[in-house]
Amino acid sequence: MELQLTTRREGADSAVVAVSGDIDNDTAPQLREALVAAFAGGAKRVVVDLTTTDFLDSSGLGALVGVSKEYADDGELVLVCPRPQLRKLFRISRLDEVLAVHDDLDSALR
Repeated sequence: MELQLTTRREGADSAVVAVSGDIDNDTAPQLREALVAAFAGGAKRVVVDLTTTDFLDSSGLGALVGVSKEYADDGELVLVCPRPQLRKLFRISRLDEVLAVHDDLDSALR
């Protein structure tokens, strides 16, 4: 499935990047670009909504971790990941210890 990214502001300091489709070697750079643009646009907290993401591979994980580290001093990258198969990737890779992973958008925005 083709990657679709939609970014919207939530309040003064947050942005939500909704991700639909597959995040793989071909599309991870697009994700990274959207996240960097959200931070560059003034967001201090960027929420990546993976609710409708079908597939995520190591290049997608790398993009998330890379942006999180790059903006760690100036902001926070937060994930919404209710899908069990994707949550398992974060748990197995232990990235759920590095990145804040929430079940729903409301808790991620708090």
